[in-house]
Amino acid sequence: MNGGLGFETIRDDREEGRFRVHRGAFTRDDVLELERKQIFDRCWLYLGHVSEVAKPGDFVTRRVGGRPLIFLRDRNGKLHVHFNACPHRGALVCREPSGKKRKNFMCPYHGWVFSDDGNLIETPGADAYPETFNRDGSLNLQPVPKFDEFRGFVFVNFDHGAETLENYLDDACEILDLVASQGPDGMEIQKGMQEYSIRANWKLLQENSADAYHAGITHSTYFDYIGARDKLLDNFDNTLSFGGVRNLGNGHAVSESLGVMPWGRPYARWIPSFGDEAKVEMAAIADEIIKREGVTKGEKIVKGDRNTLIFPNLVINDIMAVTVRTFYPLRPDYMEVNAWSLAPINESPTSRERRNRNFVEFLGPAGFSTPDDVEMLLQCQMGYSNADFSPWNDISRGMKRDVVMKSDELQMRTFWRQWDKLLKETHVGDE
Repeated sequence: MNGGLGFETIRDDREEGRFRVHRGAFTRDDVLELERKQIFDRCWLYLGHVSEVAKPGDFVTRRVGGRPLIFLRDRNGKLHVHFNACPHRGALVCREPSGKKRKNFMCPYHGWVFSDDGNLIETPGADAYPETFNRDGSLNLQPVPKFDEFRGFVFVNFDHGAETLENYLDDACEILDLVASQGPDGMEIQKGMQEYSIRANWKLLQENSADAYHAGITHSTYFDYIGARDKLLDNFDNTLSFGGVRNLGNGHAVSESLGVMPWGRPYARWIPSFGDEAKVEMAAIADEIIKREGVTKGEKIVKGDRNTLIFPNLVINDIMAVTVRTFYPLRPDYMEVNAWSLAPINESPTSRERRNRNFVEFLGPAGFSTPDDVEMLLQCQMGYSNADFSPWNDISRGMKRDVVMKSDELQMRTFWRQWDKLLKETHVGDE
């Protein structure tokens, strides 16, 4: 049994090489309630990137783990993450998605004003309150229990007793470092955010985002398109039975390959559709990266493709462009998705144009990939209505291999083993 749920969620038979997940894990309200308590309230969750609040007074508001937050850089350049709720009566103190040059936040309900560091600085009709009013600071904007940053990626944790971010990220630090090292001046989130929803369980998107096994089937139209356009698929194995998958610890995993994928990378793998004039610039980009980072790391950055899963709900796909994607469940069969494009600061206009074309062509909600994937996740969720008679998902592919292939399912088993472990954990104060 799992965490008091009353049914067996995982069957992990390593001797036989069989791994199964009960479909009730995707459909039941009690599972989602336990996930909120054991996972989203205790794991490090991606909030944003430092480039989104690059200057004093910059701020963004965002829901993370179901909680509205304000992420900002104050007038002195210090980062803060406040709960977006007035301590007076609970209204959101900031209703804008982002802004600049903000020093104060005023609650629209009763006009309480808070400085950018969260302190209450003005209360209409202050003479109605005693001298001891807010002496203990309880009426300031409340900070999240923990937040931290690694190579520009900012995470929050709602558990005061959580381990450090770097310990939590474990070997995923290596992948984030590869992504963050692409630009000599650092990386930035491009303006704008893709927001969409999927009528499916959130864990299906985590599985899908590094699942190479489905690519040649579900995305066959994309492969047909780039094959006709760039003439690069004559000897390409679209079953993706190459490359590999690594367990990065703590439920994180990466599916990766080096220099074999048929699409171009703006940093810096040329394809014919980029045009002959792009060859010189892209060769210079590759040379700069390799000189700056060394041959081994530099070639991973230039030639590598990697789909990274950071437990529980962050995906960084560094493929034909770099997408940062996070998602959160509102119901067992409904999630909201946010995605951003990450790019090198001071990238040339021509390189940025190639990046953006690649990004929207495949990764965006109107691209070749995402509509296909959304439809497949919806089909899975609909199929789970038959769970009383067909109760198990099979995630056994490659389980008995000595060398795990890119098209195997180690990354999913890595996620599910951590999910199962956390749902079974007990904590001080738990009943």
